[in-house]
Amino acid sequence: MAISLNTRLTELLGCRYPIIQTAMGWVADPKLVAATGNAGGFGFLAGATIEPHQMEAAILQTKRLTDQPFGVNFHMYQANAGEIVELVLRHKVRAVSYSRSPGKQMISRLKDAGVVCMPTVGALKHAQKAVEMGADAVTVQGGEGGGHTGSVPTSLLLDQVVNAVSVPVVAAGGFKDGKGLVSALAYGAEGIAMGTRFLMSADSPVPQATLLRYLAVKDPAAIIISRAIDGMPQRMIRNELLNQLENSGGLKRLLLALQSGLAYRRHTGMSLTQLLGSALKMRGAGELTAAQSIMAANAPMVIQKAMVDGQPAAGVLPAGQIAASIDSLPSCAQLIEQIVRDAEARLGELCRRVS
Repeated sequence: MAISLNTRLTELLGCRYPIIQTAMGWVADPKLVAATGNAGGFGFLAGATIEPHQMEAAILQTKRLTDQPFGVNFHMYQANAGEIVELVLRHKVRAVSYSRSPGKQMISRLKDAGVVCMPTVGALKHAQKAVEMGADAVTVQGGEGGGHTGSVPTSLLLDQVVNAVSVPVVAAGGFKDGKGLVSALAYGAEGIAMGTRFLMSADSPVPQATLLRYLAVKDPAAIIISRAIDGMPQRMIRNELLNQLENSGGLKRLLLALQSGLAYRRHTGMSLTQLLGSALKMRGAGELTAAQSIMAANAPMVIQKAMVDGQPAAGVLPAGQIAASIDSLPSCAQLIEQIVRDAEARLGELCRRVS
């Protein structure tokens, strides 16, 4: 029998397969996003760590590399969030992703222009709030996922959210292949989102030295959740920097935070007033404590050392636990083709079993 992987998600985003490449900072560049789109998936550009003029250049470069739809990620508290939204509207980007709602007014403006709003959440209440604010779909990331993450496993969180909201739900955290896609569909998701699997690909911009550190991890227990970087739970591969920070006192972490904050300001072009204002907004909204606000710039800048500078011992290595079971670096085309082939075969096998 014929097997189709068309879902509400593929209809909403205009992609061929329900496979999303997430917006990893320093990783989700035009080449990776375009390669994902050309292979039938849907990619998001990382827009939270760059200046607006660089974001515009990235959007235009992606359009030169693919005629397929793609999205842009941004953070509502970043000082240039409004400018990012204007770029999305001006260049008719298909979708936006975000971790905290930019507000009903901004969401309405995006939706009126035909932009799909698809936030990433890590808790049931956040999914419900996002839909209330106007989200067209939600990506739910379980505790297995890389980077900032929660404590609820994907299978439990996914089941909760699917049963609570009416919009398409995308599963993230612990996926790498066709079997995972089929399992997510069985839970009621409309597709899967993957970060680590796309990071560990031939189209990833991550330097070889860093990729080799990822490939060397074989034990999921080596991919831990720590608060040492910015005070919030973040899943990453244990390495020299993380060991040093976890064993150091508050003063050393504070000094790193101040250095990172100044470096982040230089990189993004933000004034000191804007940087402090962004931190105060997050603290005022109850998202971060005072200490976490000070440390907020740590993550992007220490991640840069590994993802851009190729210094895996001196930077952070965000990773989902699934990294421990990945041993190859295929192209996006090879990866998505294999996922689709395996998913179709698994679905066919399941249909034969029950019939």
